[in-house]
Amino acid sequence: MPLKLVVDAVEARLASDWDRCPVFGINQQGETPKTGSPFVQVSYPVANGEQLTVGAPGANIYRETGTFRLVINSRRGRGVVEGLAWADELAALFRGKEFGGVQTFAPSSPVIDDRNEEGMYFVLSLSVPYQADITG
Repeated sequence: MPLKLVVDAVEARLASDWDRCPVFGINQQGETPKTGSPFVQVSYPVANGEQLTVGAPGANIYRETGTFRLVINSRRGRGVVEGLAWADELAALFRGKEFGGVQTFAPSSPVIDDRNEEGMYFVLSLSVPYQADITG
């Protein structure tokens, strides 16, 4: 489970800097759009914590490292040009950035194979490794 700080920072960055299509965060959308319109989903599949400092109760530093996943859902049967362009834009939005207490690193590139087709959507995903420190 990611830190709330991470979820808030990532989703705020997407809300302020991404306008190509709607973004659905954690538990914000029950069904895919009936119209087949494109959308991006964000999830947080990996989050690991560790204690960096010892001996300062209440002031020790803890670090979470993990990855968040951005899934581009575009209309199936329309090629991959738009989806790949959006993947590049999303990767650039998060590549080597610091925002809201989160530091990100090099995003993965999307994989294209027979798993990309899901119903009326062609799905491309990338993952962005991050770290975030908190005091406690």
